[in-house]
Amino acid sequence: MSVTRRSLLAAGTIAFSGALGALFAGTAGSRAAVPPAGPAPGAPPGSAAGSAAGSAAGGFGGYGPLRPDPRGLLDLPEGFSYRVLSRAGDPLRSGEGPVPANCDGMAAFDAGEGRVRLVRNHENRVGAALRVPAVEGLTYDPAARGGCTVLELDAAGGVRVERVALAGTAVNCAGGRTPWNTWLSCEETEDRAGTDGYARDHGHVFEVDPADPHRLGAVPLTALGRFAHEAVAVDPYRGVVYETEDAFVRPFGLFYRFLPARPLGGPGSLRAGGRLEALRVPGLPDLSVVDEPGAEFPVEWVPVPDPSAAGTPIRFQDFGPGGITHAQKLEGCYWGGTGVYFVSSFARAAEGAGADHHGQVWFLDPLRSRLRLDVRFGPSSDVRLPGDSPDNICLAPDGGLMVCEDGGGEQYVFGVTPHGEVYPVARNAQDIGGPGAAEWGEFAGVTFSPDRRTLYVNAYAPGTTFAVTGPWR
Repeated sequence: MSVTRRSLLAAGTIAFSGALGALFAGTAGSRAAVPPAGPAPGAPPGSAAGSAAGSAAGGFGGYGPLRPDPRGLLDLPEGFSYRVLSRAGDPLRSGEGPVPANCDGMAAFDAGEGRVRLVRNHENRVGAALRVPAVEGLTYDPAARGGCTVLELDAAGGVRVERVALAGTAVNCAGGRTPWNTWLSCEETEDRAGTDGYARDHGHVFEVDPADPHRLGAVPLTALGRFAHEAVAVDPYRGVVYETEDAFVRPFGLFYRFLPARPLGGPGSLRAGGRLEALRVPGLPDLSVVDEPGAEFPVEWVPVPDPSAAGTPIRFQDFGPGGITHAQKLEGCYWGGTGVYFVSSFARAAEGAGADHHGQVWFLDPLRSRLRLDVRFGPSSDVRLPGDSPDNICLAPDGGLMVCEDGGGEQYVFGVTPHGEVYPVARNAQDIGGPGAAEWGEFAGVTFSPDRRTLYVNAYAPGTTFAVTGPWR
């Protein structure tokens, strides 16, 4: 790996809220600190503004430098090892066809007796060579090539089951888990029936039961809106569903909340409908202009005029005289502690954004109706720096972050400690551009096993699912 690249990031191209450590400490693997209902707790951690640069300049933090992998697949720190669980093109263990390509969002579920179920998205577009096989009872639109697969691992980490869980959907990018242990798979497209041969409208969220995919089938959750979905996070105490919209051309995407008619109602309950609303920060039409970590803003929620986008895409719709708040490339979204975190991968003034940055991490406190900028990457004169376009994101065992890169140059999973230190965790050593082309595929779907001892992550291309073990702290 390039020490200069990593040191530059740590030395000053990333800024953190002074509250970051307090925000993430103690949230990994525990929700007990958050009351299930009632009044807002006292003053939240991190009310002070300010920033601090990452502290790893001049060396390696975290788990040390990455060691070149003799197999040329995945570079890891000393003491860590990986197992390849699945590769695109290999036969599915179910016999349904080959493993689909473009492995993206993923989550790990406790299957009992030490077993783990991984549900994995496949972001296949029209023409994808390795489609998700169309399986009866699990296929929404036979013309679409995306969907989900499920891997079941035994207590020793070996793959015992690998099968289709959702098919006939399009561009399944990320998603999110529910408190009742199902997966919400998101279509990152707005294509209508008749486009590229599609038989049905796309741009929906689908609920997948990893234990029994046929239980829920392939039914779109239309009330959650039709737009280019990226990720979702569900409030485990109130049942509100938060959603990001990945739009990189103007007008940029919105951040949504869905208020279910049957909150926390269990598998299939989101089909009962509800109300879709979009985030408005009064006087702030574009989140990219905020550059001070720790800055807080009051928020409002505005009903979406037409969630089905029957005539006009939602981000083009009229939200009244106060307008609505947009952000370029809204991506990762997850619940942690007392609220929801979401990522803007980048903003580029040349493409119509209000300012440039290489990534933001925002925290929404729903009890206080406040939005705070916690992390900001760049901008820098070198757009290939690590942290260029952070994408999928999850909480790390130490209470910090694990972040997948989806940008230029070499692609990493990197960690951010609660104290603001940036460190490498893994590098995709697979040159997908061929000999000498120096082109690496992004990472996606980073997640930890229920016992926090194994990190699972996908190399988007060539589609590979890894299990990484080592001395996680």
